[in-house]
Amino acid sequence: MKVVFHEDSRRHRPRHFLVNGVMRDCPEVPERCDALLEAARGAGHEIVAPDDHGRGPIAAIHSAEYLQFLEHIHERWQRIEGASEDVLPNVHPDSRSAGYPKSAVGQAGYHMTDLACPIGAGTWASATGSAQAALTAAHQVLAGERAAYALCRPPGHHAFKDLAGGFCYLNNTAIAAQVLRDAARRVAVLDVDLHHGNGTQGIFYQRGDVLTVSIHADPARFYPFFWGHADERGAGPGLGANLNLPLPRGSGDAVFLEALDAALARVCAHAPDVLVVALGLDAAESDPFGGLAVTTDGFARIAEQIAGLGLPSLLVQEGGYLSDELGANLAAFLGTTEAAQR
Repeated sequence: MKVVFHEDSRRHRPRHFLVNGVMRDCPEVPERCDALLEAARGAGHEIVAPDDHGRGPIAAIHSAEYLQFLEHIHERWQRIEGASEDVLPNVHPDSRSAGYPKSAVGQAGYHMTDLACPIGAGTWASATGSAQAALTAAHQVLAGERAAYALCRPPGHHAFKDLAGGFCYLNNTAIAAQVLRDAARRVAVLDVDLHHGNGTQGIFYQRGDVLTVSIHADPARFYPFFWGHADERGAGPGLGANLNLPLPRGSGDAVFLEALDAALARVCAHAPDVLVVALGLDAAESDPFGGLAVTTDGFARIAEQIAGLGLPSLLVQEGGYLSDELGANLAAFLGTTEAAQR
């Protein structure tokens, strides 16, 4: 399987994030790339650089206002006397219909939903490099590859049309899904990350042409808290095109695989031509977030069930943080996917 990776993915280096009222070292570090690349290379997968597909496919998902903000906010932030090294908001509007300020501080609050998405000097380059990786992998699938893997970092599934959050800036999964949809393909997105893909859901929530399905830790007491509940089914033309399958904290292989059966049944009902898998590996029992307890064998079984659909599949890296098993979990997923697609 081809593994698409942009070297600029290493340039984003957030220092801290706020969790439970405490600033902690951020786990979304460039070293994640090294662990995942080493595992993919060691398993015999080919590492390739992405092509440049331009800004258009990114702007098809994200607003021009937001992209302008992301590209220039760090430079603007540094002009503020005494400002932090990374962009961090200290005020938020009460709704998306609130006024749009001119100040860098106010715009940071408008476009950053939490304190887990600090913007540094290398964030824009890394985010756009990851988007190009996802786009290149999507084009590989369009060209006839049965499966392709985009090693995206930073991840993207918490990014809305005009909001960063939860380590995410550009929604790589949604950007790739839209390119596939533009090619007149029916598309389904399956998110298996520990955390609900709230940004992906939000982007497609009022659309019926892209099915979104997410299996994740129950947000009643887990990030992202406000999205990912079972009663969220879509709206308007998208009613019935969104399915959330929240799991109790600590759920292991058996519970996850049971939910996956329900997820894949909904995918089949949508009759897609191609499947986009938002591949979070942070549901692992060894992941530092500790929300679920999927084993390495469990990831292989998840991949086997997904591949059993027989659909061309685009895998987009989402979460999955440094642990002794991170590389093994990726190798198990990619290896099983490739074997089943032959």
